[in-house]
This record gives sequence, C-alpha cells and structure tokens, in this order.
Amino acid sequence: MKFKILPIAGDASFRSFYRIRLKKKSKIVVISQKEKYKNLIAYTAVNKFLRKKNIYSPKLYNHDFSRGIITIEDFGDYSFYKILLKKKNKLAVYKKIIDLLLKIQKIKPSSKIKNINKGFHAIEKYNSKYLFEETNLFFDWYLPLFLNKKKAADIKKQLRKILTKLYNRLNFSNSYFVHRDFHVQNLMKVGNKIGVIDSQDALIGNPAYDLVSLIDDVRIKTSTKLKKQIYSYYIKKTLRVHRIYSEKFLEDFNILSVQRSLKIIGIFSRLFKRDKKNKYLKYIPYTWQLLEMRMNSKIFSELKKNLDNNISIKIRKKIIYK
Repeated sequence: MKFKILPIAGDASFRSFYRIRLKKKSKIVVISQKEKYKNLIAYTAVNKFLRKKNIYSPKLYNHDFSRGIITIEDFGDYSFYKILLKKKNKLAVYKKIIDLLLKIQKIKPSSKIKNINKGFHAIEKYNSKYLFEETNLFFDWYLPLFLNKKKAADIKKQLRKILTKLYNRLNFSNSYFVHRDFHVQNLMKVGNKIGVIDSQDALIGNPAYDLVSLIDDVRIKTSTKLKKQIYSYYIKKTLRVHRIYSEKFLEDFNILSVQRSLKIIGIFSRLFKRDKKNKYLKYIPYTWQLLEMRMNSKIFSELKKNLDNNISIKIRKKIIYK
C-alpha cells in the first residue's frame, strides 16, 4: 500500500509534525522528545475532553508515549489566519470565532480528565503563580538582550511590585475553561466546522484571557476599530454578568492583555536566544504597540512610567539582537 510522509512546518514548541497521506485520507504524526507530558499526554487528554463537549478537536488514533509519538486527526492547512488575510469583511469571520469561544466558555471545566496512560491529567487553576511565571519570561529573556544583569534585576524587582498590584485587581474568578492560545492560527477551517488545535496549555481561568488572545493576536495586525467591534460583539452575545459588570470585565481584559504581551515578548526572546528561532523577533515591535495601547487607563500609569523610563522606543522597535 503506497503512502507519503511529508514534513509540516513546526511551531514554537518542541514538536515535529508529519503528514501521512494514504489514498484520499491523511493523518498527522506528532513527535516530541522534550516536554513529552505536555505535548502528548496533556494535549490528547484536553482534545478528548473538548470533543466530548462538542468542540471539534483532533481525534487520537495511535500513541507510543515511550517513543514520544502520537498519531492524530488531520485538520489540514487552512487556518483562519489564512482566511482573514484574504477577507475584506473580517468582522463576519471574527463573529463566528466569538460564537465558538462563547460555546467553549459555557463548558463546565473539570479539574481532572482522563489521559492516554489510563490516569488523569489535572487542569489547574490560573493564579498569581502562573501570571508571574509567564511575566518572568519578559524579565529573564527580553531585558538581558540589551541590559546588564544588575540593571535587568533592578527593573524586575520594581515591575514585580507594580504588577502584583495590577494582578490583585482582577475581578472575575478563575472558573472558565481557558485554551490559553486562542488565536486564528490555532483555529482551522475543516469543512463547515472550526477545528481547535494546540490546547495542551489549557487552564481554568479568567473569561477575558482567550478573548485577549484572539483580539490582541500579535501575528495578525488588525485595526483599533475592528478590535473594538469584536470586543463589542462578545459583550453583546455573552453572559448577562459580563454586561452588568462591563467596566470590571474591560479592566480584566486590559490587565490580561498587558500580562500576555509581556509574556509573548519574553517567549519570542527565549525562542531567539535559546532555541535559535530568529523569525519570532519580527513580532516584538507590534507586541509593544499592543502593550502601549492597553496601558491607556490610570491603573497602568506606574507601569507605563517605569517601562518608558527604562526601555526606549528605539529598543521596542528593534528586531535584530546579537
């Protein structure tokens, strides 16, 4: 029986992807030798959980965890990122995605779900520990690209105090299923369905987080007007409690957008410095633009002042580092 094995471009993780084509059918082989638990066990467990909740996620066909291999359903290459690049009426596309997000947010999250090893994967709750673990990427990988060790450590100490106050302001409880990377490159058009991939980092958290990931996506530039339209559609369609406490929800949205942008700048810096993946540096200037845009209310004045005093516009726009 003839078949073809074709490599697929990788992502920011420690995974390799291959497409096996057999006549008209195809499957995806995922190979991971590092972070095997997250990339194989957590991923397939969350996918199975989502499928049971009628969210279209890749089905698991075979697995060999000892060798770091799984075979999953092939959702093809047509992501909503590609769709949006061609569409003039982008809002109509985003409305469909928001409808999916609202469906996901209606899921009652489970702290333990079955995994492929006949055990359980724990979906943990977002808390200050996770928020700072992610923010630390900015301090530990981005700042050292252009600051000496002492200066970077001083700024980290100052900013942690400021960010602690901001994170303590979050209003909504961590009680929603959060994909944690809900952007258009992780959403695939599969016939009339939207396929959801890369769900291995899912946590139980704030309802604004996935909305932030979608609207303030650093990989696709959208206008301020479109961002506001997507946000308004979400608020209009969402649970009543979001509308009643709309100001508090917006505050959470802005805080989590700032947190996520800091995290992403850190992640892309780590990919460059540690993993030699230089292509992610080109996203840093736009991530800074998003960060600056969301720091427009009084609650961010201290954070904005500190960042402005220590990181120049020239540095923020830089895409080449040694």
